[in-house]
Amino acid sequence: SMSCLCVYQLVAGDLGTGVCNMKLKVYHGTGLLSESTLLDLPTGMVSFLMDLHEPRTPAIAVASGPFIYVYKNLRPYFKFTLPSLEVNPLEQDVWSQAKEDMIDPMTLKEMLEGLRDKAEIPLSVRSLRFLMLEPQEMEDFVLLHKEQPIRRQTVITCIGTLKKNMADEDAVSCLVIGTENGDVYILDPEAFTILYKMSLPSTPNLMDVTGQFDVEFRITVACRNGNIYILRRDSPKPKYCIELSSHPVGLVRMGKNVVVGCSHETLHGYTQKGKKLWTAYLPAPVTTMALMDLPTRGFQAVLVGLANCEVHMYRDKNLVSTIKTPDVVTSICFGRYGREDGTLIMTTKGGGLIVKILKRTAVFEDRDSAPGPPIAQSIRLNVPKKTKLYVDQTLRERENAVAMHRAFQMDLSRLRLAAARAYVKALESSLTPMSASLTEPLKMNAVVQGLGPSFKLTLNIQNTAACRPVMNLAISFLYDENLYSMRTAFFKIPLLVPGLNYPIDTFVECLSDKGISDIIKVFVLREGKSAPLLTAHINMPVSEGLALN
Repeated sequence: SMSCLCVYQLVAGDLGTGVCNMKLKVYHGTGLLSESTLLDLPTGMVSFLMDLHEPRTPAIAVASGPFIYVYKNLRPYFKFTLPSLEVNPLEQDVWSQAKEDMIDPMTLKEMLEGLRDKAEIPLSVRSLRFLMLEPQEMEDFVLLHKEQPIRRQTVITCIGTLKKNMADEDAVSCLVIGTENGDVYILDPEAFTILYKMSLPSTPNLMDVTGQFDVEFRITVACRNGNIYILRRDSPKPKYCIELSSHPVGLVRMGKNVVVGCSHETLHGYTQKGKKLWTAYLPAPVTTMALMDLPTRGFQAVLVGLANCEVHMYRDKNLVSTIKTPDVVTSICFGRYGREDGTLIMTTKGGGLIVKILKRTAVFEDRDSAPGPPIAQSIRLNVPKKTKLYVDQTLRERENAVAMHRAFQMDLSRLRLAAARAYVKALESSLTPMSASLTEPLKMNAVVQGLGPSFKLTLNIQNTAACRPVMNLAISFLYDENLYSMRTAFFKIPLLVPGLNYPIDTFVECLSDKGISDIIKVFVLREGKSAPLLTAHINMPVSEGLALN
């Protein structure tokens, strides 16, 4: 048994030297399959289905100058020429006078210069070339061209495709072209007549098209004046305008949002109505941009080629992957190639062709791989709307600001006074189990363990000095001998090294069966001195039993 396999191939326009040797090349894998000679420099190229005939082989449209060359089965099929522009009638009259030898070349030059500076309709290429000539060359130029009619012709600057009436992948598509004089044309795919014409304030240089011609469509166009215009079906003029801080050098639509690369090394995200969503800062200037669409995985990202020999992959403002290349990438195409659904094809500044196939196990995370603030920082807070109560409160605060501030300061002063009094009371009663010396770098706290009648008393002593050890210290306990007895009520402390905690244990026996408790006082003394360095008062718990004498 045999199965039919649709094999995807690569079609590339080769600029040659820029003057000659321009070719249309077809690749299968990395091998050159065929090539055709192009008559002029290609400014854009698209593949599209012209009709519903079987087999469903797409045609290739190559834009060059004022022409579109259509290739079917990689052979020349049709040539479309842009309609001529209106010629300035005053320019026509001046050349008619030159044809009848009523004016000499110098007078012709003066009259054309006056028209060039003031005319609403620009001069033709013939007049502009004439004004560039040296005086001795003018007469020969007039003799050569004066018999020919004047034509003013524009050229194609960008090209795209628009589905005719269905969104299917193999649906018939119209050609969409942008021209030097700021017009956008939509062409019929079979007869190549102009179905629709729209006008822009400036020359388009980047274009993205979505939708269907018979239903609803949007054409997003980046122009040379640094603005992006959004054209819709029912309006011959732009519906929305996005003003950029620098000139656009890349344009990609991702879902309902538009991603724009600018010449100031930035990437911006906008809604389709022109509202700015985010900005990402790039390490190098943008050279090219393309959409990475994997419908089988439901994954979309923007591929950005940079002048530092890298290709960055962005989901919104998050950089999810980086690809290093041996040369600066000048164009990118992602899609199905051969048998692979996810193939990245790149051409480089030096004329190289790079083909990379996406691993089927590849996983892209939504989080940003570049260091920086977390994603949550860019999520807008759901701030509730101002209620009437909130507005009334703010009004009250404005009117009574001084009185409210004084009341707050009074309450704060009272709080500080209450805290100071509580602290003094604790110091006077010495009920705190923790103490610190004011004269020596010492700190001590006491812990009582046990239920009784025998208690374990642990003193934790610490030298808080930076580097000086403390020595020649002793500990003395003072307690009611009718209630408690201690095996050792006085002992020496070893040398205290800075920063270490020294636990010192002793045992206390309860002698009373009355269920009462008392305080044991702890003194830290220096040998030969009677004034204590540290004092702590320990609240002993009530004993659960009686000591046996």
